[in-house]
Amino acid sequence: MTFSTIPDDRPLRGVIVGAGFIGGQWAPELLLHPGTRLVGWADVEESRAREAADSLGLDDLPVSSSATGLLEGAEPDFIVNCTVPAAHHEVTVAALERGVSVISEKPMAVTFAEAKSMVAAADHAQRLFAVSQNRRHLPGLAAYRRTVAGLGPLGMVSSEFSIPYRGAPFLDTLEHPLIQDMAIHLFDAARAVSGTDPVSVYCESFQPPWTWYPGNCSATAAFEMTGGVRYTFTGSWSAPGFPTSWTGRWQATGTRGAARWDGDATVSVDPAKGETLETYEVGPDPFPGRTRFQGLAEQLEEFVTGLRTGRPPQGECHDNLRSLAMVTAALDSARAGTRVAVPV
Repeated sequence: MTFSTIPDDRPLRGVIVGAGFIGGQWAPELLLHPGTRLVGWADVEESRAREAADSLGLDDLPVSSSATGLLEGAEPDFIVNCTVPAAHHEVTVAALERGVSVISEKPMAVTFAEAKSMVAAADHAQRLFAVSQNRRHLPGLAAYRRTVAGLGPLGMVSSEFSIPYRGAPFLDTLEHPLIQDMAIHLFDAARAVSGTDPVSVYCESFQPPWTWYPGNCSATAAFEMTGGVRYTFTGSWSAPGFPTSWTGRWQATGTRGAARWDGDATVSVDPAKGETLETYEVGPDPFPGRTRFQGLAEQLEEFVTGLRTGRPPQGECHDNLRSLAMVTAALDSARAGTRVAVPV
């Protein structure tokens, strides 16, 4: 987990790779952060990078169809990897091998083997590699995490995710779109909330009769976590009713009582007999009025602080590998029809 820091008294130079929706969300963050400077934008379709840069008034920003070309020409300190998941491994390793740190969109990689090789590349290069799990920075999750910490030793944690989602064509190409794309947000949050790591899982991934997805868009999973805690997940990308928030609905139960979170602004507790529990209120958005993706500014601040101080940010690759391992094991279990161990 040791990586080189940058002590120079200057803004850190960043390049965005990928000019799709999420790349367009990251660009304003680099422009607004006083400690970073956007020095290039790459996309396989160079015209898309040019258009994205021009839309922000960055007519002189270097763009390219080659991420490697910008790595060598713009001399960045870090890249933001906003490419499709299938390209994450190639782009991240190329940057790390050139001594450039990386903050990447989730998931870290398509396969666990690829992810482990990316972590090894970061270790070899002694560069910071982190994955953005923006939910960790939401005020609601922060309040719930603090509330759950007061429940005493935990026994059970559960989350429900139900969203009737259409609009990302690549999801139609996936065998298990819910698990392969969205579930890592819930899985990573479960680790953060419970303070535990996965041991094993039994997962069923399936198609309800009404779905519009070619693949299995719904799933249930029961994880054994460290300390004997059980975490259960139920989710659907094509839920016909009672939608949850994008962070799901949650309940955690410990020796001192239970705590619920609606995934938005409401955290509530039900103490066991004779117990008193504290509820932490959801704090205000630290960036009121923003129209940008929540959590990115906070993730960037932690990443920049890490590059300056050596303190790992949330989502640092060694830790995030455990969240990806939950996805990997859930897929393995769904395909095998049996409980499987979570890889380490």
